[in-house]
Amino acid sequence: MALTDTWLKANNGKLIDKRIEVTDRDGLSIRVSPKGKITFQMRYRINGKLTRLDLGSYPKISLKDARSENLRYRSLLEKGKDPKSIKSIERNPAGDTKNFKGLFMAFYNDYCVNVKTGHVELLRSFELYVFKDLGVLDAKDITPQIWMEHLHKIKTKSESIAERVLVNVKQCYNWGIKRGIIEINPIALITAKADLRISKKQVNRVLSNDEVTLLLEALDKSRMTRKNSLFIKLCLFYGCRNGELRVSKKSDFDFDEMVWTVPAENHKIGKLTGKPLYRPIIPELIPLIKEAMLLSKGSEYLFNNANNKNVMSRSSPLALPYNVMQWLRKNKDFEMEHWSIHDLRRTARTNFSKYAQPHISEIMLGHKLPGQWHVYDHHNYLDEQTEVYSKWFIDLNGLGFITQLH
Repeated sequence: MALTDTWLKANNGKLIDKRIEVTDRDGLSIRVSPKGKITFQMRYRINGKLTRLDLGSYPKISLKDARSENLRYRSLLEKGKDPKSIKSIERNPAGDTKNFKGLFMAFYNDYCVNVKTGHVELLRSFELYVFKDLGVLDAKDITPQIWMEHLHKIKTKSESIAERVLVNVKQCYNWGIKRGIIEINPIALITAKADLRISKKQVNRVLSNDEVTLLLEALDKSRMTRKNSLFIKLCLFYGCRNGELRVSKKSDFDFDEMVWTVPAENHKIGKLTGKPLYRPIIPELIPLIKEAMLLSKGSEYLFNNANNKNVMSRSSPLALPYNVMQWLRKNKDFEMEHWSIHDLRRTARTNFSKYAQPHISEIMLGHKLPGQWHVYDHHNYLDEQTEVYSKWFIDLNGLGFITQLH
């Protein structure tokens, strides 16, 4: 039911047997304690996780104001900002960045949310590995030695997270220096390679034809949702970054011109060039794309979340390879070497080389051409891409790509 001022007045302070929750609209609800305390809450999902944000208690905040705040935070949520993080900053004065957590959150909301596509995961890393031990310390008093010890501690759990924390702490301090909040960057000279002894290992994982056959069998026979199965197949076919497909809209697929357009804001080099990517749609692929559109009925996105019309969350594709490997282990007695969604991109690129010159393959992957080539050559090579994709489709279909249309 929709809440009313009359209901709130009648129930405020009224003793009840147990805590209850009453929903309003637009994801707003109230929690009523056994003592009759009424708290407005915003219910929302971020990164696939259901979350609640306390907006204030009645009558300190009115129903009208609670609804207004709920819509304001939802607007920020649509822009990729976490309402809880925003409220945390809003509780403190703009200049209250003395402790490290305050400094980082100011940096996060001003810079990371607007620039970094993986900002939600970044914040989670700091919540898990940094804030508990160092968040309350004065940012300027955390010495290089303290940071070194803490980064080594993180490294024992995950080298990649330790490196991510190091990079972003450096950026955070530099952000604070430019704004006159702090004077020095205590970890400016610390490097992952020399000080943490973290060396990036080159990843060479490419799925063999036999592995692709088993992958396709698992996609069609396991309990994986058809939506997720289609997502993996399209990633494998196009060799695209999974984020390009994940945030694509149905309107990006033009069946008259037979082109999938990836807007500049949706691909990596688009942030530099300001130009979209163009990938051809071959006739054989139309049934899969249209099936995905039907499965996301009511959403503007080709792939949406299971329980709403919003774009598929960033975390959704991460578990899919594990699900495939588990099915193969249980049903085929096959222990598949670990692979990630990104490895499908490397697999496709390796196969493109059988049919295309290197520059065509690089364009298909959305890479920038070397040197001044990208400055002077603005041809989209759609015909050349179509020829390669058509041959790649024949290869994939021979491995079981199209075996089950719904």
